[in-house]
Formats: sequence, C-alpha cells, structure tokens
Amino acid sequence: MNVDNINLTYDAVHGYIPFTSSDNLSPGETSERMLIDNPWVQRLRQIHQLQTAWWVFPTAEHTRFQHVLGAMHLASRTVNGLYGSLVEAIDKLGLSDSQPVPSIGYVEALARIAGLLHDVGHGPFGHFFDRHFLHDYEFNGQRLNHEVLGGIIIQTQLADAIRGIRRTPNHLLEAGEQLDPEYVAYLIKRPVDGEDKNRPQWLIFLRSLFCGLYTVDNMDFVLRDAFMSGLNQKSIDLDRLLYYTFFSEKGLTINEKGMSAVVQFINARAELFKTVYFHRTVRAIDLELGDFFDDCKQYLFPGNPAENLDEYLHFTEFSIMSLVDSWRKSDNEFLRRQYEHWSRMSSRQLEWQLACSHSVAFQDGEEKMNIASDEEIFKMRFMKELPDELQGLKLRFDSPRHICRPDALEPSRQQNFVFDSATKKIRQLDTEDLYRQMPQSFRICRVFAHDKEHAAELGRAMNRVFDVHNTEDDDTNM
Repeated sequence: MNVDNINLTYDAVHGYIPFTSSDNLSPGETSERMLIDNPWVQRLRQIHQLQTAWWVFPTAEHTRFQHVLGAMHLASRTVNGLYGSLVEAIDKLGLSDSQPVPSIGYVEALARIAGLLHDVGHGPFGHFFDRHFLHDYEFNGQRLNHEVLGGIIIQTQLADAIRGIRRTPNHLLEAGEQLDPEYVAYLIKRPVDGEDKNRPQWLIFLRSLFCGLYTVDNMDFVLRDAFMSGLNQKSIDLDRLLYYTFFSEKGLTINEKGMSAVVQFINARAELFKTVYFHRTVRAIDLELGDFFDDCKQYLFPGNPAENLDEYLHFTEFSIMSLVDSWRKSDNEFLRRQYEHWSRMSSRQLEWQLACSHSVAFQDGEEKMNIASDEEIFKMRFMKELPDELQGLKLRFDSPRHICRPDALEPSRQQNFVFDSATKKIRQLDTEDLYRQMPQSFRICRVFAHDKEHAAELGRAMNRVFDVHNTEDDDTNM
C-alpha cells in the first residue's frame, strides 16, 4: 500500500492508528478520512465516553470520537488475525459456494467502518440518553435506542460514502465488491431473534466481533476507560486474547490456552462497572440528571430524533450546556429554575447523598430468586424494615446491574465458544469451569437521602433486608 494514501493519528491507548487519506482517490471513491471528517462522526467529539463519570474522575474527559477510532483500529487487528479461520469455518460448513466469504479487503473494510460508526447514533450522555429520551419513541415498529438510530443514520445519511470505500490501510477491495450500508447497520445492532434469516453465515459470524463477549467495542472501552480514569494502565492482555481467538464452524472460538485472558477481560470490565460507571457519586448525578430530563426533555429536543435527523446532528452535550445556559435570563420562570438546578448539579452540589449500600453477586439462576433482582421489590422490602419514625424520610433507590458472564443472556448469547485441545472438541464457552467460577451478574443496591443524619438507621435496615449479621458493627452505611 502506498504510504501517500495513508494518514496516521496517534492514540494514547493504541499508538499510531492508520486510515486511508483523501489523496489520489479514483472517481467515486470515498476515503476513511472523509468518513472520519463527516459531521456525523465529528459530532462524537462533543459526547463524552463516560456519560457523567467525567464529573467525578478528572482525567476521564475522553469522548466517543476517540473511542470509535480505537474500535476501528481494533477491527483491523481482529479481522487480519481471523480472516483465514473465517474462510475455513465457512468451508467446513459447506457454504463456500453458496455463501462465499468476500475478500479480506472487503471484510476488513466492513468491520472498520462498523467500528467507526457503531456509536454514531448516540445522544448526549450516551446510554443515559437511551433510557431517558430515545426509549420514548419508535421507528418502523422498533423501540428507539442508539443502535437503531445509528442504523438509520448509516443507511440514510452515510450510505453513499460507505459504498464508496475501496480500500483499507492494509488491503484493496476486489473488483466488483461494494460495501453494503445495511450490513454495517446489522453489525452494530445487538441480536434479535429471527433476524439472521437469509443473512450469509460469514456475516453472522462477523457480528460476534461487535455484539459478543469480547468485541472491538468493549475491548477498546475497557482499555481506554481504565487508562483515562486512572484505574489501570493496562487492564487486559489484548495480544493474548486475540492470539488465541479464531472462527470455528460454531462461531467465534477461543483456545482454552487463552481462557486466562478472557477471565482477565471479564474481571477488568466488571471492575470498571463497580469502580467507575457505578461509582456512588456518578449514580447520584445520574439520579438528578434523570429528574432534569424528565422535566425538560420537551425543551431540549423537538420530538422523535429519527424523524428530525437534521436537528439531531447538532444535538450534543455541548449544545445542551449552551441551551441551558441561555435559560439563565429566560422570561420563563420554569426554565430559570431548571437552569439553577443544572448549575447546582454540574458544580456537584448534589441533592442526593449515599446513605447505605449492599452489593450482591449472583451465580446461575440465583438472581431471579433474590430481593435485589427488582428495584421495586428491593424498595418495598427496605421500607418494610425501616422504623416507623423514618417512614416519611425522602429517599431514592438505585440498583444498577452488570452481567459478567452473558451465557444465555443478551446481547451475546451463544456467540462465544471454547476449543478443548485435549479432546479437539468445541463447546459453549459457559461450560468452561474457569469461566463459571466468576459470578454471572451483580447488583449494587443503594439508598440515597438528602443528608447522612439517619445513615446508621438506614444501614441497619439494609442489613436486615439482606440478612447481614453483626449489624451494629457493620460499615454498610459508609
């Protein structure tokens, strides 16, 4: 590949990231740089990767833009290591003639563009915006989220540019090959029963690199978020994880020699959730931001984003901050009050403080039988244990959940396999003993109050809910 056709950017996590430049393009050709410079991708510079955690972790100011470049780069590393096994797997299934795998240039380009665009549908504050805004709307019978919205953007706003991709930094597409924007949209959307019908098997396999247990998305964000938050400078052994991964006729498979890297990855991701994403102050900010959105969403954006893409293009965290700041001198008293609320929240003068918490880890099937499995059940049980004199206390309840081992749970069910080198057999990853030793999921049950005046009593009530002994000496309320 001619270096004149390649640009480089330097990344704190991956080092140099190459992408195709806009020099010396053939007629109708699109470069990766043109997609990177597209306003839909550039807008991700104004959406933080860690939704509200950047208000708590001072160095975690990185954005979705840096993350998607990293995901694009990992897509190249992954495909170039796995392409040969993908071709072999399709051949073993007897599909080489009816569903041939495209060239390595095509598969790499498809994966790179999916990595670059997988977050293009995100709104301000990332996944928070899904829950507190996008879920209010539908498009063509689908409940809206950033993946559905991203697919719409890819197939309408970016389709022509995607079709014009002819090369990657490593390979050329073969004559007659053209990227399909619908394939890109398919890769970035988590699996739904029945939608794989009539899809080529190689594409279904490739999707596990985006919606499986370890993906180009979450491998990058685990490395990036751990590094940028200061939690860990090298949280996972990426080289070992990729080295022992291959495609078998079952799907994405890891040699048992790489299981230690899988376990390390799962533990690192779980630690990020416990320490960063579910940090008590982060969750307190989320509670207040949720109240703010519930009160103000009609003032923030005009209706269904899927039907207002021109407006959505300019809707970011920066635009919200600018809009809310303009409410400071509004003639509308309600908007002035909301500006004051935002001002207090953004300066971390928070209404809610953690009073007590209790973490619960679940093995297979345990969560369904536990009080912590449902926030309303947890709340009802907690109030039952609260002394009569505190029943009128204003409290907020929060029980975020993280799935450590997806097994049969969405979004990565039946997409990951393990190769037993002794028996030469491939089996479901969830049959691996080392894998099953980890919890399947965990929840952190928390109670927030306006102050800590009654933290001791609330902590004792929490202990009674979960049958924790020695409550007088317990530090649950700390």
